[in-house]
Amino acid sequence: MPPEWSPQAAVWLSWPVDDPRHWGGAKRALIWAKFAEIAAAISRFEPVRINAPGALHPAIAAACRRALAVPEQVELFDHPHNDVWCRDHGPIFVKHRDTGEVAVTDWQFNAWGGKFPPWELDDAIPGRIAAALGMRCFKGGMILEGGAIEVNGAGQLLTTEAVLLNSNRNPDLTRTAIEQRLCAGLGVAEILWLEQGIAGDDTDGHIDDLARFVDAQTLVASIERDRHSPNQQVLAANLARLKAFAGPQGRAFDVLEMALPEACEVPGWRLPVLPASYVNFLIVNGGVLVPTFRQETNDDRALGMIRELFSGREVVGIDCLDLVEEGGALHCISQQQPA
Repeated sequence: MPPEWSPQAAVWLSWPVDDPRHWGGAKRALIWAKFAEIAAAISRFEPVRINAPGALHPAIAAACRRALAVPEQVELFDHPHNDVWCRDHGPIFVKHRDTGEVAVTDWQFNAWGGKFPPWELDDAIPGRIAAALGMRCFKGGMILEGGAIEVNGAGQLLTTEAVLLNSNRNPDLTRTAIEQRLCAGLGVAEILWLEQGIAGDDTDGHIDDLARFVDAQTLVASIERDRHSPNQQVLAANLARLKAFAGPQGRAFDVLEMALPEACEVPGWRLPVLPASYVNFLIVNGGVLVPTFRQETNDDRALGMIRELFSGREVVGIDCLDLVEEGGALHCISQQQPA
């Protein structure tokens, strides 16, 4: 599995479906416009490929045009699905080290431990994409979401015990068996385990809200400065583990700390505190899309840090406060396809 900063052929999205459960059923126009904005931003750097029922394609294309997407960079596929979280139900692409062939790995998906049925259409997306692209497809042999893993391209994979060792995913598999499947399926040699995730995270603790590789030796990690927050001790414990891990050269990783935004809350919503995190960014060819949360000082600080970390890429901030109401942001809704 190539790291996200490797050259990409495209980024995949799964367009919002008309389901009253999502965003309270009252924000269709707003969420469509937000997805169009994100698709347009990606299209400035590389193709964006969109899963959606064929009947919606004309309206989606029109929305992307209104958002000033590069028309020839937007590709629509007749792939019905249940929800928008393509990072988790989409294919995890792998690349042959010698030949450069790109293939799909198809892991089972059960909507984060059976929380949000139905998920059968989502579970079929990797196979549909493999067929559409004419790629070989390899079964992963267990339940796995793409947001649960982070790789550095040097044989190491970062994940959390709260997700992959959760009884709602693979209750019949031991830690050793899970590690074996990850190593065999994704071409990694070592699994690095953090403990748990931030409050309000429906996924049980995906890594892409907690810590991300910037290069093979460098990590950016979420921290919480508010000692009254339920996230403070959780993230401090994760940070301690990150600093104790050895990188690919045998020395400790370079770990940079990025504070979470102030608590994002929507009165009366099902999530009392939203799982907002600045490390839920998306790396694209020549750019990085970064979630912002209408907190000027904190947003500017995060954007500045990302600019320093990715000095050769254009950094684009995208307001994700409405997206994160449903539990995720830019990385969660996207899945990169390696070149």
